[in-house]
Amino acid sequence: MTGKGTGIRAAKTTANRAKMLTAARELFTTRGYAATTMKAIAEQAGMAVQTLYFTFATKRAILSELLDVEIAGDTEPVATMDRHWFAAAVAAPPAEQIRQQVDAAATIFARVSPLLEVIRSAAAIDPELAEIWQTNIAQRHLVQVRLAEALATKTALRPGLDATQAADIALAILAPETYHLLVRERGWPPERWASWAADVLTQQLLP
Repeated sequence: MTGKGTGIRAAKTTANRAKMLTAARELFTTRGYAATTMKAIAEQAGMAVQTLYFTFATKRAILSELLDVEIAGDTEPVATMDRHWFAAAVAAPPAEQIRQQVDAAATIFARVSPLLEVIRSAAAIDPELAEIWQTNIAQRHLVQVRLAEALATKTALRPGLDATQAADIALAILAPETYHLLVRERGWPPERWASWAADVLTQQLLP
């Protein structure tokens, strides 16, 4: 009986946490980070503000967890480079690896680009968000370095290019700013962005 009760409470806690994150995402992407208060998030989630503070403590903590969940697409504690798509891309032939890493970026950006744009826009005036933004860039760069190193073991890169430079190029082409500009601002279908990005990376990275 105790085990069943504990399971019910845990499920309720998980559901409430998800509701808070959903509410925060809605407010951050419509009102902006600075204009969104903890009280507003609690009201949007239908929770007491004390419950929100007990669960997350700060607005930054909510944003950090929300960003992790949005990038991953789930709440599992699995790093990007331990996920199935990454292993599949590393194991694929060169041109197919590029296509797979672009497809993965498109899937992730479809979820997270509005939130990343909120963070990028506010980073210039908010030191906490500037730190989150710089951490996100560093994490994305590390992923591209590992992919570029894998690519270089399977094929010669474009003449004059090494894995570090290849990673920098991929970081720029697969940047959330570029995705936001072309898909959100210019109205490109995500499929068109993915096709363009794969073509550009193939031309830039492969001989």
